[in-house]
Amino acid sequence: MNYQKPILTLSFLSILLLSFTPGKKTLSYDDYPVYSGSDLGVKYSPLKTVFKIWAPTASAVKLRLYEAGDGGKATQIIKLNKAEQGVWDITLNHDLKNQYYTFQACINGRWLQERPDIYAKAVGVNGKRGMVVDLRSTDPKNWAKDKKPALKNFTDIIIYELHIRDLSISPQSGIKNKGKFLGLTETGTKSPDGESTGLDHIKALGVTHVHLLPSFDFNSIDETKPDAKYNWGYDPLNYNVPEGSYSTNPYNGNVRIHEFKQMVQTLHANGLRVILDVVYNHTSDTASNFNHFVPGYFYRHTQKGAYSNGTGCGNETASERAMMRKYMIESVVYWAKEYHLDGFRFDLMGVHDIETMNDISAALHKIDPTIFIYGEGWTAGNSPLAENLRAVKVNASKLDKIAVFSDDMRDGLRGGWSDVKAKGFVSGAPGTAESVKFGIVASTQNAQVDYSKVNYSKASWAAQPYQTINYVSCHDDNTLFDRLKISNPDASEADLIKMDKLSNAIVLTSQGVVLLHAGAELLRTKQGVANSYNSPDSINQIDWSRKAKYKEVFNYYQALVALRKAHPAFRMPSTEMIQNNLRFLDTNDANVIAYRISGNANGDSWKNILVVLNGSTTDKTIKIPAGNWTLAADGNTIAEKGIKQVSGAELPIAATSAYILYEQ
Repeated sequence: MNYQKPILTLSFLSILLLSFTPGKKTLSYDDYPVYSGSDLGVKYSPLKTVFKIWAPTASAVKLRLYEAGDGGKATQIIKLNKAEQGVWDITLNHDLKNQYYTFQACINGRWLQERPDIYAKAVGVNGKRGMVVDLRSTDPKNWAKDKKPALKNFTDIIIYELHIRDLSISPQSGIKNKGKFLGLTETGTKSPDGESTGLDHIKALGVTHVHLLPSFDFNSIDETKPDAKYNWGYDPLNYNVPEGSYSTNPYNGNVRIHEFKQMVQTLHANGLRVILDVVYNHTSDTASNFNHFVPGYFYRHTQKGAYSNGTGCGNETASERAMMRKYMIESVVYWAKEYHLDGFRFDLMGVHDIETMNDISAALHKIDPTIFIYGEGWTAGNSPLAENLRAVKVNASKLDKIAVFSDDMRDGLRGGWSDVKAKGFVSGAPGTAESVKFGIVASTQNAQVDYSKVNYSKASWAAQPYQTINYVSCHDDNTLFDRLKISNPDASEADLIKMDKLSNAIVLTSQGVVLLHAGAELLRTKQGVANSYNSPDSINQIDWSRKAKYKEVFNYYQALVALRKAHPAFRMPSTEMIQNNLRFLDTNDANVIAYRISGNANGDSWKNILVVLNGSTTDKTIKIPAGNWTLAADGNTIAEKGIKQVSGAELPIAATSAYILYEQ
């Protein structure tokens, strides 16, 4: 979910009223011409540059050229030619490399504001002017040889959700390029306590993918004063351009592109794939680049003609409309090809229609079958698009190779999102076990799950396990440690740590795809601030001093990740395999879950695995299957080679802990 106050300036509102009146259109949006080419935007070569935009209701379009990305007067003003299918274009036959530009459309007799085209790939400071870019000149050395880390199955993925600025901005990060893309390229960085930070820390943790919160050009940060204000970035401005405040020089349109590529290249070289958080569901406000060229078209509207608001941000885009669908597909394809990205996380994916999401999947997987796509399967408000057409969680099985976040598992573990004081399974709340079991089998069909007792979903929604993202915390809402502290005000820190460790022990041993919130392994706190989208660095930064203070917690997380990666039984790629190999055991206790994975599942070296999860605040004893079991994990230690041998029919389980046993 995103948090952004909608803004509509009075000057632009007056322009819209002159150029576009919902409910009184003489031409339906469905009747607008659809451009069939794939060359919208600005195409550069040393001999010529082609400018081409789609503005079907315009009566004239001007191109202005500038020497700089801000300030100064236009060096040229050129009229574009009207072409077919709503397109306006012009070809200039000389070298325009690094020249800045704007377009301006005249609609219903009124000239709208100068803006970059919606396909702009480079911009000046604060994104107000586009830049003619020679993309090959922005490539780092050996960029053509950049190689992605291997990926066999989507269920092998362990995601680390990260905000660029949060990682490095702390004075204790030891990172030189604080708050920048380049901060993720630095190695050998350490905290004052001598603990590794940044890239080295992420690599040592063992995750497979880094999920970057919005890193395209967003609206809320003044790039001339990048330290003056903080934002998560869920307020899109120029979708196809990296954010300038994360670059070392936002004034030169080449720099942010080059440094973003450097970051991707370095992460790949260190065994990490890269996912970009994309926000096509709404724009920063309705005074957007979309509305300056085709007023109203790219948005949904209510029956009364107002902007619909399924995003909670004042507007929602119309993904089902031909040119918006085309734009989304071409945009992600551009990012995948130009920036070598390995995945995309769709913000409020439930706003988008299923057909568009499946077309996106087809286009991306034609480029690279290992690209991973996932999103939030919900909206933040009502949408005029019928729910059966939307990419919401209940329709996940209709999505092709696209995963959805499981709020069922999340809230079953920690407590419901609507009541921050609510407890979950890890703090002994009754009635939560079935929601956790639902997550353990990755939201797939399973005869042993009582769906009537699952918190939100009363039926399975994932066709295959890779369609479920299991997690217990992310950037939204409180950090895991803060949430547990708020909902368990009388618990000691030692008990809160047990709950924290149990939470992600369950996530990391469940089927499906795993997501960890950056800093969870350090018991990250945002000082109780949940919606920290515009809170200062003091709230959002990763406090690297916590690594030394809670080193035992980091070691536990690290060992959990290693255990998951070493044992494919926790990463079964098909629903059928889960159904055949995973069986829940009857514990006769509402706060204890136990299950057995048998038959060297998914080629595992362990023949049988027993997982026992005690969410109770008291010690328990359960009956276990006969066999020669080796204890590999308890609430304190994870040791793949074994902590001790276990014999007998009963096993004592410490309060608030996860035990893992195996037979070879």
